[in-house]
Amino acid sequence: MNSCNPKCEFFPDEVVLQILARLPIKSVFRAKCVCKLWYKLISDKYFTRLYNEVSVRNLMVLVEISEPSSESRSSLILVDNLRGVSEFSLTFINDRLKIRASCNGLLCCSSIPDKGVYYVCNPMTKEYRLLPKSRERPVSRFYPDGEATLAREDFYMFGFDSVSNKWRKFVTFQDDHFMHMKWNRVVFTNGALHWLTASCSCVLVLDLDSEVWRKMSLPNQVISGNGTRIYLLEFDGRLSVVQISDVWMNIWVMKDYEREEWHMVDRVSLRCIRGMVPGVFPISQTGEYIFLATHKQVLVYQRNTRVWMEVYSVKNSAILPLWFSAHAFRSTMFSCQ
Repeated sequence: MNSCNPKCEFFPDEVVLQILARLPIKSVFRAKCVCKLWYKLISDKYFTRLYNEVSVRNLMVLVEISEPSSESRSSLILVDNLRGVSEFSLTFINDRLKIRASCNGLLCCSSIPDKGVYYVCNPMTKEYRLLPKSRERPVSRFYPDGEATLAREDFYMFGFDSVSNKWRKFVTFQDDHFMHMKWNRVVFTNGALHWLTASCSCVLVLDLDSEVWRKMSLPNQVISGNGTRIYLLEFDGRLSVVQISDVWMNIWVMKDYEREEWHMVDRVSLRCIRGMVPGVFPISQTGEYIFLATHKQVLVYQRNTRVWMEVYSVKNSAILPLWFSAHAFRSTMFSCQ
């Protein structure tokens, strides 16, 4: 590794950082070996924050493909809007794993042979952490994404605190909404966890710092029932609501989190995929595109050109539906330690 010749430095450090922050992590690690200056720039905490901020705008979909009757390892596929489809692996963890949740580029996985054993890992850096033994919770075969990182019993919920390295108990309201939540679909933003109620009447919010629960209203225009489905997603770091009907997909974003002000950002015609609409589920989105999954396909809708594309499909009819095991994912340099 040599120091960079000042005569060869055509760009200011900030320009170099902006370029490096848009590379895949493997390429970033290689770039650290180019010269001492690049090693110093990439090793700085500022670059880690910058890389993670940029990666929010390039969300991907991680798909776990498994057959209900198979005891072998599931195959993993990463669908990237920029780089296409590639194979994915968690073999750096010496265990048979099931992905339970994905957040900010980190995965929570459970051991298949050892019930109650959980890992948090960064698959891009191949770093992982074994969590302390938690209570064993049966997970339904038909709802494999069940209660992924959270366990609920009566009016309590448990979450793992990475700072104290302990499981924390959160007391919920003794409210019917908490017994009928979509526990397997949670969105983390603004330092809080967000769940949609089963009736789609409101959003339940848990602030992780204050450990306070509250209810959040949905956009006034949102109407559930009569074939209309409602989903919670993230949109460039903000909370978003997606409503799918027979011919339209409406998307709102939380404009002001404190005042709970929603703003409609898109209204998408579904006529081009009308035959798929009953079985299509939104997985992840940015300001430029949105990924959706069906039983056997992953679709992407490009917002700027208003074009639909099939980016991945599977031929095996015996697999579990892709939307069962499709997760929003992004590249990150966050540590899981």
